[in-house]
Amino acid sequence: MDIQRTDFTKKKRRLRWFVGGAVTLALGVLVFAFAKDPGIPRVERDSLWLGTVERGDLLLEVRGPGLLLPSQARWIAAETTAWVDRILLKPGAPVEADSVILELTNPEVVEAELAAQSALAAAEAELVAQRMALESQRLDQKASLASVEAEYESARLQTEADGELAARGIISKIQYRRSQLMLDQLKVRLDIERQRSVAFAQTITAQLAAQSARVAQLRGTAELRAGQREGLKVRAAIAGVLQQVPVEEGQQVAAGTNLARVAQTDQLMAQLRIPETRMKDVHLGQEVAVDTRNGVVQGHVVRIDPAVQGGTVLVDVGFDGELPSGVRPDLGVDGIIRVEHLADVLQVGRPAYSQPETEAHLFKLEPDSNIARRVPVRLGRASANRVEVRQGLQAGDVVVLSDLSAWANHDRLRIE
Repeated sequence: MDIQRTDFTKKKRRLRWFVGGAVTLALGVLVFAFAKDPGIPRVERDSLWLGTVERGDLLLEVRGPGLLLPSQARWIAAETTAWVDRILLKPGAPVEADSVILELTNPEVVEAELAAQSALAAAEAELVAQRMALESQRLDQKASLASVEAEYESARLQTEADGELAARGIISKIQYRRSQLMLDQLKVRLDIERQRSVAFAQTITAQLAAQSARVAQLRGTAELRAGQREGLKVRAAIAGVLQQVPVEEGQQVAAGTNLARVAQTDQLMAQLRIPETRMKDVHLGQEVAVDTRNGVVQGHVVRIDPAVQGGTVLVDVGFDGELPSGVRPDLGVDGIIRVEHLADVLQVGRPAYSQPETEAHLFKLEPDSNIARRVPVRLGRASANRVEVRQGLQAGDVVVLSDLSAWANHDRLRIE
């Protein structure tokens, strides 16, 4: 006799209901997922940098890192080939202009100085002897001229007397004529002696000038050799702080080798590295705010390097006030150059990798939605962290400023 099992029928019915519910739920999930448009990438809001478009004044600034450098610094070089004998001062030591930093040695320099001094002394003695000899010759020439002048004067008086006697008939005219001839001869001799005296004076001057020039040349050589010997004691030349001594005791150095660097640490300037793409906005005299990590100091642009190095241009900044305590050369700083003030312009935070005066594509959040749509935006002039908006956005729009190059092939994003 068969017995009908009602519990088994109930279990089968429940199983069908459970399977049907699961299928319905799965279909609902799929419908919901498709309603959410799975083709739109999802990005977490916390990982993005968002900015709101605003209207107002915009201060154009150019930012660049840099270093504090001494306004006056000097490298001290070796004047001759030598060996480092002793290093008297170490980097960091305060120095005066005549402070000896290190001592060099070179016997040839000392020997050259002695030889130059001897040659100078001999030339000076020769100059004195030549001057005395020429002076003696000048006196002889002067005496000869005086003798001829006396003879000429005597002949002139004799000729005048003979002329009076010849007119009275006391002497013959021939004798008077002889007196005149003698006078004429002495006149020629007198003119020659006078010319010779002038020429001899010029000769004396030329000879003494030549010997004096030789003495001056040897004196210059002697002074050079003395300076080279004195240069074996390397002095600071300016008051300041000794920064570097890139040599060691016993080391041989050639002429021109840098031995020490001295800087005036009480007079510092900032040297900023500005991107070459922003240099068209930078000019001399513009105001600069320099962050020394220990305070912000105001200054102005004093020099712009004409060359480009590694995509940047060096800009020197002079300070208008006192620097904070504790600053020193080679300290890293950040500088902000105030370029221009724009009044009442549409602006937004500067998007990643954006350039001024270009067209960019930014993701703008749709109102009352979590969808961001890519839109073309025309950017204008830019500051260090903000940029002018010329077309494509309005005040109040919210845009993504982060780098979204990973979604360059998508026109929409879902911000969650």
